[in-house]
Amino acid sequence: MSPLNTLIAATFAPTGVLRASINVGNPILAGLDEAGHARGVSVDLATAFAAELDIPLELRVFKSAGESVAAVSEGRADVGFFAIDPIRAEQLAFTVPYVLIEGCYLVRDDSPLQDIDQVDQPGIELVVGKGSAYDLHLTRALKHATIIRSPTSPTVVETFLAEGAAVAAGVKQQLVFDAQRFPGLRLLPGRFMEIRQAMGVPQAYGREAAERLRQFVEQAKASGFVAEALQRHGITGATVAP
Repeated sequence: MSPLNTLIAATFAPTGVLRASINVGNPILAGLDEAGHARGVSVDLATAFAAELDIPLELRVFKSAGESVAAVSEGRADVGFFAIDPIRAEQLAFTVPYVLIEGCYLVRDDSPLQDIDQVDQPGIELVVGKGSAYDLHLTRALKHATIIRSPTSPTVVETFLAEGAAVAAGVKQQLVFDAQRFPGLRLLPGRFMEIRQAMGVPQAYGREAAERLRQFVEQAKASGFVAEALQRHGITGATVAP
């Protein structure tokens, strides 16, 4: 590597290895295969970025967004894959988004709720994944409904059913999958937020590192790498960010 590339690699990987924080709690980003290994779009991006820096890759796998964010914020990982949020931006420098995901609501078939605008009412209990982007968003946005936090995003619907809550909130793809698993559920039309999924690096790594990561993500989109990864992993419900 040239001296400049060597310096950038050292910035991103102070331990000599690029430690990538992988959240397997969002099926659009990553999941576990039958052998228990992480796979998905974020794993592909991490692999490509480590190869570009010419340094070894180590995956730090977490079951929830909150755990994955904390790993990078606290210096236990070097890069990660997160939804952009102003609270997270206090510790993390985000790239531009590489995919856009819809945040939606799920209710029981017999629920009187017919529209997303009806959800924020007194007496409505709504389940979210603890520390997820939509947890952070809805905590700010909802004024009347009560939020119940499930340990992870994949357990939201199970918690929603167990608690007898009125609404489950989450990534559209996960909710559609759970509606097929548990009969008698339906999605409310529309979305309550557009989740902008990006890569992130600790703010402490500096502007040059943040800019280098931004360039990588822009190139991954422009070259078709992100679109091909979504197709390769059979991901629906997400679009490549413009």
